[in-house]
Amino acid sequence: DTLVELGSGTAEKTETLLDAMAATGRLERYVPFDVSESTLRQSASRIADSYGIDIHGVVGDFRNHLAAIPDGGTRLFAFLGGTIGNLEPIERRAMLEELASSMAPGDTLLVGTDLVKDRGRLVRAYDDARGVTAAFNKNVLSVLNNELGATFDLADFDHVARFDERHEWIEMRLRSRRDHVVDVAGLGLTLEFGAGEEIRTEVSAKFRPERIRDELSSADLSPVRMWTDSARDFALTMAVRQ
Repeated sequence: DTLVELGSGTAEKTETLLDAMAATGRLERYVPFDVSESTLRQSASRIADSYGIDIHGVVGDFRNHLAAIPDGGTRLFAFLGGTIGNLEPIERRAMLEELASSMAPGDTLLVGTDLVKDRGRLVRAYDDARGVTAAFNKNVLSVLNNELGATFDLADFDHVARFDERHEWIEMRLRSRRDHVVDVAGLGLTLEFGAGEEIRTEVSAKFRPERIRDELSSADLSPVRMWTDSARDFALTMAVRQ
């Protein structure tokens, strides 16, 4: 009767789940959880108007604020889009264990994971010809400039994406084109970069089905079903809290 969505964003994809839950006649509440208050308020208002259900929005970071999720009802926790792959294994384990501890027996988790696939396809996806991912990666420098008074020049860095075979994840990096110095006034830091030096900005883990099941099981979440697309590029796994 309750959908809790971690990283709900605009909640456009959420309506597929809400429609299915509403069709059972049991849907009562939606709990969108997102770091952006403005986005959360807009999506929550739209969902409330469309479905006529209770909304309890939570503004927070799922690595730190899971305790703010309200209790009550039988809850389906949805963590979609493969976002869990942006956490390193230790972070992922801690997050899953904390999430499981906040769930009541009978609550379920629906988690999306990108699957291991052709290495060439993966690298092309994170280093596309149009430069969309490169712009996304460099935007972290713009955020540091805007929020912390840093002096990064985006033209001083190249976008790099590569697949780490040992960890089975894509690493995104920014490689310095030259020797230069950057000040970060908000932190009182002066950073010296050498030509060719890299900053790792993100990891995006890719999963095998057995790894998904093992990681969920180790967090006391029992996998009950897995769905994949026809190409087996992506998986949705349902697990229940015992």
